[in-house]
Amino acid sequence: MDKLLAIACFLMGLVIILTAFPEGIVAVLVTSIMAFVAIIVIRTQMPEDKEFLIRIFLIALLARLIFSLTIHIFDFHNFFGGDSLTYDAFGSDLMKKWFNIPGREVSDQMLTSSLSGVGWGMFYLIAGLYSIIGKNMLAANFFCATFGAAIAPLIYVCAYKIFNNRRVGRVAAILAAIAPAFVIWTGQLMKDGIIIFLLVLSIVMVTNLQKKFNYLSFVFLLISLFGIISLRFYVFYMVAAAVVGTFIVGFSNSPQALFRRLVVLILLGVGLTYLGVLRDAGTGFEKFGNLETVQNTRDDLSNRADSGFGKDLDVSTTSGAIQAIPIGFTYLMLAPFPWQISNFRQMVTLPDMLIWWLCI
Repeated sequence: MDKLLAIACFLMGLVIILTAFPEGIVAVLVTSIMAFVAIIVIRTQMPEDKEFLIRIFLIALLARLIFSLTIHIFDFHNFFGGDSLTYDAFGSDLMKKWFNIPGREVSDQMLTSSLSGVGWGMFYLIAGLYSIIGKNMLAANFFCATFGAAIAPLIYVCAYKIFNNRRVGRVAAILAAIAPAFVIWTGQLMKDGIIIFLLVLSIVMVTNLQKKFNYLSFVFLLISLFGIISLRFYVFYMVAAAVVGTFIVGFSNSPQALFRRLVVLILLGVGLTYLGVLRDAGTGFEKFGNLETVQNTRDDLSNRADSGFGKDLDVSTTSGAIQAIPIGFTYLMLAPFPWQISNFRQMVTLPDMLIWWLCI
């Protein structure tokens, strides 16, 4: 099994280099470095089940690299995730601005607006990556795919710590590694894989801090929360509430445990304040945390982007939002419906449709 995986990884790297030369060389190098670091962490931090976790990580990585290479070669970025083109473009613009490199004509106002909007952390992350390797969208895809693959072993650790059951951890890791929808959303230049990785990492760090205070766990928890708010600020509220609630309830009510949790909460509040997270969270809530903003976004998606449903729905009021929830949930779980197939066929080509249904 290990020899087959090693051969598969070598052949995958060779295919990437040959089919996507020359950017494939840099992409393989970036992926190899990140995978090497991940394997070292697995071997040192999870020695009791390291063989299984390394295998599941490599399998998850291969699945995502195959998918990522496919959308790169056939230019399926718009079909599977148009946001990846935005992250690539504005990340490159920001990198060129840092180094005064001529690029496409983008006004400072547009760039500043993008960097201060939702998900600004992704632009800085890609700009930082491009500052090291140069503009290379395939490498950026693989960068995010490696984080997506690392979710599988991290999910194992999280499940095992919570349920104290290795079988539960293994099943969870396998599902996270090969589930088709999970591969799609975490195998390309999208922030979803990194967000999920940070969410699981924050849970693991909280469980560690519940049992014993550790500076490394505290730092990683702080980094995770900062990363979450920089990528998807509204998720931060749910995570922060869960973290605070967990430390309040706790696994033990002994005086020592209560004091330890109180110290962690105080240090966490100070750290988040120092990093500006609490300020950004308040600003984001004031800017986006109202139903009128949600309605404006829906209008834009339904009319200009033609990607929404229920153009006549109005969610700017509480009653309107409640009425729209059942319809929205139905579309989320069951769309596209049979009567939408004709419209669907006009939007995509035959190869696109085949890939869509295979993924489903």
